[in-house]
Amino acid sequence: MKILFILFFAALVYANESLALNKAIDLLKVNNLEIKNANLDLKSAKKDSDIVYSSNWGKLDFIQDFVNSNDAGNVFGFKLTSREASFGDFGFAEFDNTNPNILNVQANDLNYPDSRNFFSSKIRYEVPLFTGFKISSYENVMKSMIRIKNLQKNQIIYEKIYEIKKSFYDMALLKQSQKLLTTILNNITKLEFTTQSMIEVGYAKKVDLLEVQSKKGNIKRLIHKIISNQKLLYHYISFLLNQKITKIKIPSIEVKMPIFSNEEILNSNLKVLQANNALDIQKSMINVSQASYYPSLGAFAEIATADDTFLGDAGKHSSYTIGARLNFNIFNAGINKTKIEKSRIQYLKSKNQVQLSRIAISLKIQRIRTQIQTYDLDILSLKKELELANEIYNNYEARYKEKLSSMSDVIIKQSSQIQKILELQLTYNKRNERIFALEKIANGEQN
Repeated sequence: MKILFILFFAALVYANESLALNKAIDLLKVNNLEIKNANLDLKSAKKDSDIVYSSNWGKLDFIQDFVNSNDAGNVFGFKLTSREASFGDFGFAEFDNTNPNILNVQANDLNYPDSRNFFSSKIRYEVPLFTGFKISSYENVMKSMIRIKNLQKNQIIYEKIYEIKKSFYDMALLKQSQKLLTTILNNITKLEFTTQSMIEVGYAKKVDLLEVQSKKGNIKRLIHKIISNQKLLYHYISFLLNQKITKIKIPSIEVKMPIFSNEEILNSNLKVLQANNALDIQKSMINVSQASYYPSLGAFAEIATADDTFLGDAGKHSSYTIGARLNFNIFNAGINKTKIEKSRIQYLKSKNQVQLSRIAISLKIQRIRTQIQTYDLDILSLKKELELANEIYNNYEARYKEKLSSMSDVIIKQSSQIQKILELQLTYNKRNERIFALEKIANGEQN
């Protein structure tokens, strides 16, 4: 299903259709390389959790030894293990009851045996029965780690959503600026023709024409810069989506203010949630440290066979061993107590970190909201200033045609007009960026 999803959007893009923002976000979640790596980190954390959980079931080992030795102890032990020892191995072949010093006779068969092969095959199963709650505490740690990795993955997703949203709205502002400057370029081109005509009838000077042409070149340069920035932005969008993007659906230049309270943001903020999970980890680590006060109990079972050949007479030479081991530390110079105290200190530190995270996020929210309110007021003011600049420019252009003002005055008023346009677009850009930042803090979700 996911493959069909990717192919669908790939076909959408390569067909050179305009890519909408919501489709771009869906494509981002599938294709972005940083998000893919975050998913792999999450999978890795889940595998670590599986490893800890598997410890409850113990381990089953197959052990195969091959040894060749002429050491007396080894050879005798080999025979005994494979249940092939005889009285002759004890030196009874040299026993002579007529010799009064029989106890002083050295048994050559026992002391100087021939070398012998030894094949030992074992299957051993070991399982922990009680570990002082250490394994279960580590399981809780791993569960919290999975939650943290998942939160980190979501944080990267929302960071990339923030970047793709900002890129789309930056493109909208660039397009809007290009449109407005193109209108000004058309107006100044008309002014250029008017000035040319006025020179021909003696109502204007050549310097007036040069001023118009200079301003026209300046506007062309600004438009060319905007077009270059659009190309760069397409490259960045392609990087985020990990495929070539040449056309997008341009959104409105003004982003709506999201509706959510500060408390809702704090309750869902990823950094605050990560701090809470880090607190859970430190709480579990206290339990891990306290496990040293409990005894540990484990059991094992083993079946084995041994011979001078591999699996020779396996059934006849087989053996078994079962048992259990209790381990209870009685004294270690206060190390266990120190470890517990250290874990408690880390827990208190994490608890303070949770409070610090909430305070820091609260301050950031208030700062962003204040900045947005300031930009809203700036935009209202700049719109009025731009409207005034347009009227003043039109008035001076008409006055120039009637020889009531100079071309320099007209150019100055047009420069003011252009400045207000660029200033307004820049303020829109700053406002949009702050709104996206607020959405990112709230995990990218808008109520």
